[in-house]
Amino acid sequence: MAEAATNELLKPEGEATDASKSVFNLGAVVGDLTIEEDASSNDISLEGLQQELEECKADEVVANILSKGVKLREYTKGVENNLRQVELDSIQEYITESDNLVSLHDQIRDCDVILSQMETLLGGFQVEIGSISSDIKILQEKSLDMGLKLKNRKVAESKLAKFVEDIIVPPRMIEIIVDGEVNEEYLRTLEILSKKLKFVEVDSMVKTSNALKDVQPELERLRQKAISKVFEFMIQKLYALRKPKTNIQILQQSILLKYKYVITFLKEHGKEIYNEVRVAYTDTMNKVLSAHFRAYIQALEKLQLDIAGPTDLIGVDTRSTSLFSRGREPLKNRSAIFALGDRINILKEIDEPSLIPHIAEASSKKYPYEVLFRSLHKLLMDTATSEYVFCGDFFGEESVFLDIFSGPFTVMDEHFGTILPNCFDAIGIMLMIRITHQHQLIMSRRRIPCLDSYLDKVNISLWPRFKMIFDMHINSLRNANVKTLWEDDVHPHYVMRRYAEFTASLIQLNVDYGDGQLDLNMERLKMAIDDLLIKLAKTFTKPKLQTVFLINNYDMTIAVLKEAGPEGGKIQLHFEELLKNNTAVYVEELLVEHFGNLIKFVKTRASAEEGSSDKAAITVTEVEPLVKDFGSRWKAAIELMHGDVITSFSNFLCGMEILRAALTQLLLYYTRLSDCMKRIAGGSALNKDLVSISSIMYEIRKYSRTF
Repeated sequence: MAEAATNELLKPEGEATDASKSVFNLGAVVGDLTIEEDASSNDISLEGLQQELEECKADEVVANILSKGVKLREYTKGVENNLRQVELDSIQEYITESDNLVSLHDQIRDCDVILSQMETLLGGFQVEIGSISSDIKILQEKSLDMGLKLKNRKVAESKLAKFVEDIIVPPRMIEIIVDGEVNEEYLRTLEILSKKLKFVEVDSMVKTSNALKDVQPELERLRQKAISKVFEFMIQKLYALRKPKTNIQILQQSILLKYKYVITFLKEHGKEIYNEVRVAYTDTMNKVLSAHFRAYIQALEKLQLDIAGPTDLIGVDTRSTSLFSRGREPLKNRSAIFALGDRINILKEIDEPSLIPHIAEASSKKYPYEVLFRSLHKLLMDTATSEYVFCGDFFGEESVFLDIFSGPFTVMDEHFGTILPNCFDAIGIMLMIRITHQHQLIMSRRRIPCLDSYLDKVNISLWPRFKMIFDMHINSLRNANVKTLWEDDVHPHYVMRRYAEFTASLIQLNVDYGDGQLDLNMERLKMAIDDLLIKLAKTFTKPKLQTVFLINNYDMTIAVLKEAGPEGGKIQLHFEELLKNNTAVYVEELLVEHFGNLIKFVKTRASAEEGSSDKAAITVTEVEPLVKDFGSRWKAAIELMHGDVITSFSNFLCGMEILRAALTQLLLYYTRLSDCMKRIAGGSALNKDLVSISSIMYEIRKYSRTF
């Protein structure tokens, strides 16, 4: 109320001007102030008044007073009167509200009493809560202690229960071990017994327990009984492997693998008995598989087709027949000595099942040895793969496989020790080398390494034999008797055909392998046949026949190499170059035979006349006989050349190519003669005797149409 009154007093009379419209002029306001003389004015100092007014000019009330120019004393009196009035109003209001104040005072005093009582009550509560907190803490400590004891007792109980379970021997287990049959339940009981035996052996605390003293004798008797029983069981199963016509793989998979835990039990708790079982199995399988492979090899030997003997070499004359010769053998068998033919199909049938001897024997079929080789090794791979996997699953030891297959490997070695020294079929041995390589890849894809060393040994034994037979072929060419081999026939020689077929076969077998050793040997063979062929050619008295003989043999060789495939390589290029060179020689010889004077003139006089002016000039008299002679018989001469080519070359296409080359060369010679006549003085007089180039071209095309 006092504040309201003060505000009321300070409010200017009238709302004449707004605060934003009033302008505060300190100098003007101060100038209007009038100070009345007062008795006490001598004690009043106005120093600093200006500064205070400056500081208070922002106050709204002071600014309002100063702007209106009101006298301070009058204004002060008005304020005092207002304050006094406010005070009186306040006193009157207080008197009016005195009863209410007395009532409020009583209420406050009653609240103090209540609060004092509550304070006392809460103090008691606090003491009781403190006591309860102490009790709770004690209970918490007891609870933790009891929880720890409970946990320890549970741990002790679980360990004790496990100990009792691991060491106790239930009557049912004794009954099964002693009197039960070896079956799946027996195997499960063996596992339990094995855990108990391991438990008493491994845990050091168990060894000092009194319980073990009671149980250990029983466990030992059970162990011995179990070992004895499963040993007898396994021996009976192993004896079944020895029975004739037993399917070993089915017995292994359906019976032995079902009881492989028996082997694990023996390995852990009866090492000596396990070794006896292991020896019994390895000895049994060694003998059984050795007998199987020996019988299979004997059956295969009856199916073998003898391909080549020690005299079946490229440079050996085998045409004559005698009591001890092989000349009466069917040609279809002897053709396989040097030609690969269908024998290469064995590489495409590499993973086919093995031969069944009695079926093949019933059909009276015979096979080259590489077929038997593949079949035997296919059986070996399949048997070894099955046995290797079984030994890994059943025994868990790779050494078991090696002990088992020492016998079959010995049988195989003995067989090859008999076969290889009597084998003279180089193509067959190379096929076996390729088959061995394919078998190594098959075993690698199967991820079965058990035959790696054996197949490497087979490969190592095959290569020296192949090299020896190959050297025999080379030596047969180097040491060949030319007089015996010569046939007085310009057609391809049978020795060259053997070489071509033999080389084509080896090239075909080397396509996917790129064997540098084989390439080197074939290069040696090529050099030997080149020397022999030249010797045979020189046996002919006429150079032309020598050339024809060489061309026929080179052409035949190239044709055989091309039939084998597009991989003739350096050898084919070599013979193509020889064919090209000898063809050029023959063409020249053929033209000289029929047009000798013409060719001699063109090569000597015409060439000299073109190159130099020192020689005597060619005259019409010198050229006229040549022109007239050519014009009178050129068609007949070409016909004779055609007949000569037809009878000389066994390959019609090759002969026609040579004839065309000869006619083309003749056209070139005659063209040069015609050009020479144009430069001779008076040569135009012979134009009537010249044969037109178009006529010769027509004749050439006529013969070209024949092929």
